[in-house]
Amino acid sequence: MGIQERREREREARKKSVLDAARALVRDRGFNGATSREIAKACEISEATLFFYYKSKDEIFTSLLLDGIDFMARGLDEIAAAGLPRRGRIERLWRFFGEVRAEHPEYFHVFAYLAHPQATAWVSDEVKSDLARRSGDNFRRFAALLRDGGGGPEARMAADLVWSAFVGLHLLRDSRENLGATPHPTDRELGAALDLLLDGVAPATERGGER
Repeated sequence: MGIQERREREREARKKSVLDAARALVRDRGFNGATSREIAKACEISEATLFFYYKSKDEIFTSLLLDGIDFMARGLDEIAAAGLPRRGRIERLWRFFGEVRAEHPEYFHVFAYLAHPQATAWVSDEVKSDLARRSGDNFRRFAALLRDGGGGPEARMAADLVWSAFVGLHLLRDSRENLGATPHPTDRELGAALDLLLDGVAPATERGGER
């Protein structure tokens, strides 16, 4: 292995360690706790060294977001390959979102962060373009899973509805829990919400009236 190749591998390893540290901090402390200083401290490097690998904290979060998009893409492709009927695909999607949220809550934190007005202020146009392309590809995958036959724009709206419902309901539960209030919706209520969604975007008649 040449010197240049070794340096490149070391650089990629260091960048991965930075992302792993940021991921853990976002998961445990949220964005307010995931400062560049804390990320550098977790990696046992200085902030100056941290910014040698990433231009800003926003770029670190954007890289985490790209990781999350790729992770979701693999899951969506696996569901598509399973050959389930549309109603079954939606049920599996809902479970998949729940699994991702349980195992990688940082991805949902980062997805929500993207809605912040300044979230990509310090991110290059090239990276933003890549982010828009990859997230758009995922929503096309998602919409395809909700489509039988033509589908058209309704499939995309159904995808938006299912995704928004999942994120919004969990945001509501997290907010109440953080306030010390009784958290809801409960798991049973989340199941009831899925039934309502299924009745709207994939009626039971699609499976011969079965429930």
